Amino acid sequence: MKPTPQHNAPEDAKARKAVKPVICYPVDTLPLPDMAAYTSARETLVQIDEVIVRPRDASVFKVPAGHFFRIVSTEGPQVGDLNLWNAHDLSERFYSGKTRALHGTHLGTGDRMWSSFPHMRPMATITCDTLDWYGFDEFGGGVHDVIGTRCDPYTGRLLQGKDYHNCCHSNLIRALAEETGLTTAEAEVYVHDVLNVFMCTGFTLDTHQYFMKASPVRPGDFLEFFAEIDLLGGLSACPGGDCGAEHSSDTAPCYPLRVEIFRPAEELLAGWSSPEPSSYSRTHGR
Repeated sequence: MKPTPQHNAPEDAKARKAVKPVICYPVDTLPLPDMAAYTSARETLVQIDEVIVRPRDASVFKVPAGHFFRIVSTEGPQVGDLNLWNAHDLSERFYSGKTRALHGTHLGTGDRMWSSFPHMRPMATITCDTLDWYGFDEFGGGVHDVIGTRCDPYTGRLLQGKDYHNCCHSNLIRALAEETGLTTAEAEVYVHDVLNVFMCTGFTLDTHQYFMKASPVRPGDFLEFFAEIDLLGGLSACPGGDCGAEHSSDTAPCYPLRVEIFRPAEELLAGWSSPEPSSYSRTHGR
């Protein structure tokens, strides 16, 4: 949000503003997922596991490379905050900022979730989205954003002067600590910016502030992914429910989410292998 200007515009202000934008990261050379192969594999899926994420809480789940997983709306409109880690190395985790720079503010089918430096490789590819009909609304809102960071107790303390422990940041910390045996302090280091699954968000047209509105998700809707590497996932059922009013609340209606994990027929992914980490030399000019 920009302050009221304190300086007069220069004579060439109009010309400076009229400069056309360019895309920061053209993706013409970005390696593309084989969506045809993934689509064929989807027709053979056999469910092998599921995890229920309780309202205002988080759960951790594992997905082997070459498998699929879905985040499913079950009982009512509910958004979820998703973290992904390399199942063998927590330091390799989802990099929402770079994913946003490559694919835009909101993700959809064919987009990929990229991992942090120095690995910089696809962790998961979105293979099906039952909310793809939504697109962008008149307010500029869309679903599945990589804008917001996750609701957290530090911002709550800053803005409201009180502690709230069932926010997504804290939920993910507790779940990761329980799964790995890390202390709460150790686990917090690995919890990172999220994919806001089912959340409907954008930037206001006047002040360009981050906004949220009631999610269009309904029971039966799902967002599906293909695991490009062995994954450890963490999903928090946000205490804001559908996030139509507030996102850290004990009063908003909240519902569970379900994570379903599927194995495809092996022969349909014959020859497929996990992407290698970035081949950059890491010399950084020295």
